[in-house]
This record gives sequence, C-alpha cells and structure tokens, in this order.
Amino acid sequence: MGPKRGPGTVRIPEDVGGHPRQPGAEGTNRVHTAQRHGPLLWPLGIMARVLANYRRLFGVPHVLSLLVWSLLARFYMPGQMIAVTFLVEEWTGSYSYAGLVAGAFTLGMALVGPLRGRMADRGGSDRLVMVCGVVFAIGITALALLPASLWWLAVPMALVTGVFGSPANQIVRGLWPRLTRGPERQAIYAAEATTQELLFVFSPVVTAAVVASAGPRAATLMLAALALAGAIGFFLALRRAGVTGPAPVEEGAEDPGRARRSLIRVPALALLFAMALLTVGGVIGMDLTIVAWANELNTPQYVMVLASVWALGSLVGGAIAGGLPGRPRLVRRSLAAAAGLLLLVPFMPPVLHLPTPLLILPLLFLSGMTLAPLLAAVMGRIGDLAPSDRRSEAFGWMATALGTGGALASPAVGAMIDGLGIAGGVAGATLGLLAASGLSLFVRPPAIRGPAEPGLPTDGPAPTGPTTPATSPRPPQGH
Repeated sequence: MGPKRGPGTVRIPEDVGGHPRQPGAEGTNRVHTAQRHGPLLWPLGIMARVLANYRRLFGVPHVLSLLVWSLLARFYMPGQMIAVTFLVEEWTGSYSYAGLVAGAFTLGMALVGPLRGRMADRGGSDRLVMVCGVVFAIGITALALLPASLWWLAVPMALVTGVFGSPANQIVRGLWPRLTRGPERQAIYAAEATTQELLFVFSPVVTAAVVASAGPRAATLMLAALALAGAIGFFLALRRAGVTGPAPVEEGAEDPGRARRSLIRVPALALLFAMALLTVGGVIGMDLTIVAWANELNTPQYVMVLASVWALGSLVGGAIAGGLPGRPRLVRRSLAAAAGLLLLVPFMPPVLHLPTPLLILPLLFLSGMTLAPLLAAVMGRIGDLAPSDRRSEAFGWMATALGTGGALASPAVGAMIDGLGIAGGVAGATLGLLAASGLSLFVRPPAIRGPAEPGLPTDGPAPTGPTTPATSPRPPQGH
C-alpha cells in the first residue's frame, strides 16, 4: 500500500514497465500540484520544473566547470572595446580611429572562426586555448604599452591579436552535445546564452571603473591578465573533463574518405548562420540606440541602467526557457524577439518624448526576455544539425556570423538614428530580427531518432552505447 496523499495532491505514477521515476520528477510533481491548487501557484510550479531541470543539468560531470571557465575565459571581451576606445582616443583624439582599432579585433576573430573550429574538432583543443590565451595576452599588453607616437601601428596589431582571441565559445558549444542529451542539451545552451549576459553587465562596469581610476592603459593591462587567467582555467577544465581529443564520429556523419564540403553549403546550417548574423545585428543595433538616446539627453549615466535592465530581462528569459520541456520553436522565438523590439518603437523619440527614459524600463525588461531564448534555440539547432565531428567548426562559422553581423549593424543602425531619430534606430534593429524570423520559416527541425534528440526524456549524459529505445516516446510540445 502506498503512502497516503493529502487533499489536492496529484500522484505522479511510475514509468511504464515499473521503471523508477526520472530525476527531476519532484519538480514535475510540484507543477501538477500547482495546477490542482489553482492559477496562483502555477508560477511556483513552473519555477520548480525549471530548477529541477537545472539540477539535473549541473549534475552531469564537468558541465558546470566547463561552463564557468569558458565564461571566465571570455570575460575580457565586452570590456575590451571600452578600454581600447579610451586608449586610442587618448593617443589620437579621434573616436573614428578608435572604432577602427576596436573593429580590427572583431575582424581578426571573425576571419579564423571556422579554421580554429576545425583545429578543435581534430583534437588538442586544450593546446589551442592555451596558445591563443598566451599570444592574445602578449598582443594586448604590447598594445597597452605602445608609445603614443606609434599610434598608427594599433590597427595591424589589433588585427593580428584578434586572430588569437579566446576560442572558448565555439569549443564549449561544440562540446555540449558530447556531454549532454535531451532536455539537458537545450538547458545548457540556454544556460550559456543566459549567463553570457552577465559578461555584458559586469565586464564593462569593471573596465570602466579601472579606466576612471587608473586610466585606459591600466585597464587594458588588466584585461590582458584576465584573458590569460581565463585561458589557463579553461585549459585545465578541458583536461579534467577528458574532452581534448578528436570529436567522435556518430552514425550518419560524413565519410572521412570523401572530400568535405563547407558547412555554409549545408542549407539548414547556412540559414542558421544567417539568422545568427541578423539576430546579433539587432542586439548590437539596440545597444547603439541606447547609447545614442542617453547621449542626446546628456545623461550618460542612463546607459548602464537601460542596458543592465535589458540584459537582466534576457537573463531571466533565458533561465526560464532553459527549464521548459520540448524542442524550442525557432519561428515562435524569433517572432517574439522581433515583437519585443517593435513594442519599444512608439515610446521612443521623436514618436514620443518621455519625461525620463526610466519609464520605459518595464518594456525594456520584457523585450530583453526574448533574446537569450532565441540565441539558445539557434545554438541548440546548430548543435543538432552539425556533423558530430565538425561541431566546433560549425560554431566557428557562427562566431564569424556574429562578428560580421555586429560590424554591419553598427553603421546601418547609426545611419537610421541620424536620419529618423532614436525610434528609427530601434526600428532598424527590429528589421534585423524580422528578417531572422523570415529565415526561421525555412529551417527544418532535425529528425527524431530516439532519446538522444532534444526534447525527449533522459536521465543523464549521453551514453556510449546504443540509445534506440524499444518504443518511441512522443516528444513534448515545443515552445
């Protein structure tokens, strides 16, 4: 005889065949109980399910360590633009040349994204991380110590140094399918897209504080030290996890004896890379619009407030999306992101002049909630569709698309701000997300082959043996 149940509690039965409940069933039980008790407890049930999924995710060996150290290896990136801009402007008095130097860093990384991905897929990702970390730290240190009279060397130095920027993002994104499966795979991509927002909140704040207190040269040297420390930590995390060897070849992968075609010639992946380019273009465009709005009001202190609230919304939205069951629906998420930005247009000058930009914070938070879920869905779909032994290369192409999107969006949105005002800048950023939504209509979901596919039940990391079940479970609905 089973234990007695209290009134209103729904018992979750055992799995068919008498198998024990999946880990995280406690969270599901709370959801069902919340549904029984009424709509007031429904948010608590959702939160319980989200937390249960994340507990399962971070119970997978090495996932948490790899996530944390990959983020620390990238911590310098958002602050780098601030330090370099102030440093070069101090030398030359020109923001145009400072922007050129900052763009050279991004261009350098974009040029070698796929190449570094192929190197990681073939093994030795730990050595790749270490070499890039050491050379990048030397390059940015040399830039910080460059005499002002040699300012003209800054662009070629930035371009070469950017080639050795941290490859942590593409390496770790290529590793997640090797370490996780099912709901955990979608959750880890959402967790990474979410926690990455913390970098864009704290890295600029720390860098700006050092610039204000000790000058741009000291801030640039600090970022060099952080980049090296992050590379060492990620190098050690990769070795502890034992994932530095060549990527395993799964069933259905390309024949190694045949010439490989470029991944951008795979239609589904090419569409996803284009979506990434357009999405980050919208994000960068919105960042630029926030800066322009605060500058027009002569209130630069609003920049961090508005940007932080937008990032906080993305943080919350990504955390919730990572705990939802089922395969994410790209169309729904991309349309939600476009709608979130479009909602802001009527409240921006010259359409409407608010007494203070702070009045738009609630809408800005809601708009931000749609961004991390969209980026997580794009990354998850790339991880699903890329060949198992070329995933780091695929995310290298994604890194190139992100760099290109940011480089193209800044002047385009800037021109719309000059011609149409702040509302025009938001509208321009919205157009990028609307175009990404249009492309999402043509991205086919991967075929469901068993529990290793995203959205299907699982109770741990990806197994090494056969995974085909006796019966095919029905996947949960997407979101």
